[in-house]
Amino acid sequence: MPDLNPDRAALGWNPWFAEQARLHCGPADTAARVTSVDRGWLVLLNETGVFRAQLSGNLLHSARAAAARPCVGDWVCVARAGADGFGSVQALLERQTSLRRKAAGAVGEQMIAANVDCVIVVQSCHYDFNLKRLERYLTMVAEGGATPWILLTKTDLVAPEIVEGQIAEIRGAGIAAPVLRLSNVTHEGIDELQRMLVPGQTYCFVGSSGVGKSTLINGLIGHAQQETKTVSGSGEGRHTTVRRELIVLANGAMVIDNPGMREFGLLDAEAGLAGGFADILALAPQCKFNNCTHVSEPGCAVLAAVSAGTLDRGHYDNFLKLAREAKLGALSPAEKRKKERAFGRLVKSAKKDR
Repeated sequence: MPDLNPDRAALGWNPWFAEQARLHCGPADTAARVTSVDRGWLVLLNETGVFRAQLSGNLLHSARAAAARPCVGDWVCVARAGADGFGSVQALLERQTSLRRKAAGAVGEQMIAANVDCVIVVQSCHYDFNLKRLERYLTMVAEGGATPWILLTKTDLVAPEIVEGQIAEIRGAGIAAPVLRLSNVTHEGIDELQRMLVPGQTYCFVGSSGVGKSTLINGLIGHAQQETKTVSGSGEGRHTTVRRELIVLANGAMVIDNPGMREFGLLDAEAGLAGGFADILALAPQCKFNNCTHVSEPGCAVLAAVSAGTLDRGHYDNFLKLAREAKLGALSPAEKRKKERAFGRLVKSAKKDR
């Protein structure tokens, strides 16, 4: 039965997972962490080393939804059998934190990574900096329970005052997450980032394609683990990471790279709004009504701050957009269809009136 051993603890194992293993693992099972998923095969890692495994028939049957199956960062119970050393995954241990989004073009959710301690949101200072997208990322991170950091890359391509202005925008939006600046060319900030990566902790890098995530991880590893392409004439890299992978660094910290994500849907934005809108949520208790929506109510402290210029209008508009998305995401499929039909009738009625 899996327990609290120090070798496994170096991979992120803790009392939470030990208790989950006690409840779900069989006497002959061992616990292992998922480092990558490749066409039905899982690459697993534990104190004995790296090995491959597939889901057992029972788990395949019970975990029909993709999000209920193991992803990078998960802990699983696995039975080792046969001379080939392959394993059979018997159970997925409950996740302590998660990073997920709406599945692109489909109903449901897509797991990005699990059991992540810190999510590092990467934006390039050159062309990629976008405050609204950053707020969206931070909302997703907060919803999953991980700690967010912000990493501004390619500082060598812009003047120092531009970087300072971007940091001022971040702070002006009420975002309190740590902000690091980094250049893979001049190596500014790399030593500071390395000092912040704690052994036994898991860090997931997310951001748009070409912002320098894979190049950065190559530098942290010390060799070209992730393939990268040369920087284009515009200064933006061409992205090549096609699958997620958990990598153990020399100091014992673990990092996960991700394919670029410029657009994504939020599953439970309401639970994560504090991640990017702490300033607005701090004003909410001062509103006249407890159920204030901050749209048109009299005595709304948020609207008063927008009118006074102490709260940025664009920041406020993005808050309303994500709040509406949170409300829509909380509806059942039947409720969503009903809402869509009602909207369709409204459009038809408006056309007839014209």
